[in-house]
Amino acid sequence: MLKKKGSILSVREDIRVLDCTIRDGGLVNNFHFSDDFVRGVYETCVASGVDYMEIGKNNSPTLMSEEEFGAWNFCKEEDIRRIVGENNTNMKIAVMSDIGRTVKEELLPKEDSVVDMVRIATYIHQIPEAIELVNEAHAKGYETTINIMAIAKSFESELDEALEAVSKTPVDVIYIADTFGSFYPEQIRMLTEKYLKVAQDSGKQIGIHAHNNIQLAYANTIEAMMYGTSFLDATISGLGRGAGNCPLELLVGFLKNPKYKLRPILKFIEEHIVPLEKELDWGYSIPYMVTGLLTEHPRSAMKARAENDTEYEKFYNSLLDAQQ
Repeated sequence: MLKKKGSILSVREDIRVLDCTIRDGGLVNNFHFSDDFVRGVYETCVASGVDYMEIGKNNSPTLMSEEEFGAWNFCKEEDIRRIVGENNTNMKIAVMSDIGRTVKEELLPKEDSVVDMVRIATYIHQIPEAIELVNEAHAKGYETTINIMAIAKSFESELDEALEAVSKTPVDVIYIADTFGSFYPEQIRMLTEKYLKVAQDSGKQIGIHAHNNIQLAYANTIEAMMYGTSFLDATISGLGRGAGNCPLELLVGFLKNPKYKLRPILKFIEEHIVPLEKELDWGYSIPYMVTGLLTEHPRSAMKARAENDTEYEKFYNSLLDAQQ
């Protein structure tokens, strides 16, 4: 993003764009992406100047079925290297570890891996396990993030306690995660201020991961950035679970940083996303909007979409009744 510095326009050097097309998009098809598609995302991210590419999850095959889930739910070293080689580029490679689905002892030392960053997804009640994994990953040489999920369903005191605990770890980036796509910009602003206070006191950075249930993923990402968030998550064409994420092409277009290039992203959309839209279902829709407005997990909306259920008033009423 360009900022005004006296009479000269300069670029915010702390901004980092992180593409999570394969990781969040993998939630749409159980990570059954072809090598051609994953390689296409990788090459597009490199060509467009993206700082980090999250290539999938490193969940354990001892805890999850390799028959049900594709390679990018496990991100074995040989699979990643098949796509990126030694990754002799300026872009870093990230994977996400789900607490409860990852075995920390299976994490390779950094010198044996092309992965640079381990992103840890955790609910508040799992913070102790998340801290253990942060310590393990740092001891093995990785950058780390903690993405605290479902904070819209947490009490403020619980979030404060979680942030205090996380601030005492070596984690590099603490993420605001709008898990249900339910936050409005004013809420993102307040959360950014809360997280930044922790960051300033502990020397960490803040990230934003937004979902698009109420069509605010892009706006909320920009809002968080305006108030000081450094790490910005996005996916190509918004590909991601349910309503999807902040579109990478919108974010790159907004930043006006000559480092980031829009054309490679548009070419990938033309060649890969347009055909994929005929096979997979993601993006804004009325059921996802309803779950976002009611701060509910999108699983019920996914079911309605899969069944081509267009009885929207009935769907809305059923969720309201369940909240009573």
